[in-house]
Amino acid sequence: MKSPADCTSMADIRAEIDRIDETLVALFAERASYIDRAGELKATLGLPARITPRVEEVVTNVRRHAVTHGLPPELVEKLWRRLIDWSIAREESVLGPDSLRGDK
Repeated sequence: MKSPADCTSMADIRAEIDRIDETLVALFAERASYIDRAGELKATLGLPARITPRVEEVVTNVRRHAVTHGLPPELVEKLWRRLIDWSIAREESVLGPDSLRGDK
């Protein structure tokens, strides 16, 4: 692992970006395993996949984390809303679509 300042070539930078991307994919896979478990629990509790107050709580949290890490919160929010939508679709594969269950 090299810091950005220690990278002396584009090959160094690309290798570090590839390393980070691999880590991010592993983290997304770990997150997905929790989403899968949430879908199972929601099924037993009769909860819908989309729980709007929780969605907004997650967005607020990631916006705060973005600011802490010097990233634009608007961009991070857009990325996370896509991730949340994907996560909800994943839960709906277990629960069925909220629209068919009468949940909104």
